[in-house]
Amino acid sequence: MRVLLVSGTLKGRDFFAHLVQEYGRQEVLCAQDGKEARETLSKMEIDILIIHAPLPDEFGEALAEYASRNSYCGMIVIAKNDIDERLAVQIEAAGGLVARTPLSKAAFRQTFRLAQATRNRMYGIRDENRRLSRRLEDMGLVDRAKCTLIQVLGLTEPQAHRYIEKQAMDMRISKRQVAEELLKTYTEE
Repeated sequence: MRVLLVSGTLKGRDFFAHLVQEYGRQEVLCAQDGKEARETLSKMEIDILIIHAPLPDEFGEALAEYASRNSYCGMIVIAKNDIDERLAVQIEAAGGLVARTPLSKAAFRQTFRLAQATRNRMYGIRDENRRLSRRLEDMGLVDRAKCTLIQVLGLTEPQAHRYIEKQAMDMRISKRQVAEELLKTYTEE
């Protein structure tokens, strides 16, 4: 698991990096401000983002919103107990967990596990979205291939559908592969 720890102080980075290492073998990357964190998020997949607020260049809510839009990581924002409630709501709306200091090791561990669970759920959603997108692409290709069969061979829609299904069964390939071959055969000039 890859953890990005963002803190404006070396003491904060060391403290939270040590805590994270206690929970298993994590790859811990560090950033000292929001700008550096955004660069890291844009270059690689991060599993957990920990923001020790405030950062030198921002509080951290904008970074949480950026991470929410551009990654699937679980997020923890560690802030002082007197954090403005509007900022906390903004962070939570972006999908981040707000942990208030002083923070015990047990509370941090629980928050870290919640962030892991959030990340796992987000990865599941991402994978499901990819699977559904692929199915939609497949359906689009098959529909284009059916239209081509209707136009070129004069088949009806049910006949074209049956033709593609039968080819897929006989050749033991997917309907997508049959559709791709049909489109190559009948649309190339």
